Amino acid sequence: MLWTFIMTSIKSILKTSFSNVHQNLPLSYHQYKVFNALMNCRTHKLGAHSNVCEDCGSSSIAYNSCRDRHCPLCQSFKREKWRIDRNAELLNVHYFHVVFTIPEELHELFLHNQSMLYTLLMKSSAKTLLELAQNKKYLGADLGLTAVLHTWGQTLSYHPHVHFIVPGGGLCPESGLFKTSRKNFLIPVKVLSNVFRAIFLKALKELALSDELYINLNAIEFKDLIREDFDPHLKIKS
Repeated sequence: MLWTFIMTSIKSILKTSFSNVHQNLPLSYHQYKVFNALMNCRTHKLGAHSNVCEDCGSSSIAYNSCRDRHCPLCQSFKREKWRIDRNAELLNVHYFHVVFTIPEELHELFLHNQSMLYTLLMKSSAKTLLELAQNKKYLGADLGLTAVLHTWGQTLSYHPHVHFIVPGGGLCPESGLFKTSRKNFLIPVKVLSNVFRAIFLKALKELALSDELYINLNAIEFKDLIREDFDPHLKIKS
């Protein structure tokens, strides 16, 4: 019932605002499709099907769903299943929540190269955690990671960042046993920040040199954009 109420509210908001949004903002074909999918989900516009009970013969008509990945009603079951599956994987140890993000200056570059740069962000942040955890100075073990990419912030502004759920320990290569980290300490934030910045910038420059990126800047502007001292805004909580 709650999701039905939420979906009804979303439909109402979209139908009320769609004309204004469409007239004042340039919507891409994909964005236009999402708007229409959410507005028409479980309405006569997407058709209907009949559900018939094999025992008593009673039937009911149900409108078809849009199945769009942005639809909170269509994705609620998948989301809950994903949550249950991940919970089943949890170890009986403490966990850390680590967030990697990028400075606002890189947002436009990310918008024009979403697939490549989202992949780069996730791989660079995962590599940072895995490599530093293997260092005996901090843990000396192989971590397990669960990562989720978010492209929007709480205010619905564009804000690419990756959330990691990291167990407080990992498998020791020498013994094959689980090595536990300290309760409130995994890896220093400053160290994570510096290593991530180095890994990310190196890979970003390699992409730029390969001409795979769309860069709407001259060489000097791009060099200034990816300056070595940019702040990746990293957070870690136990």
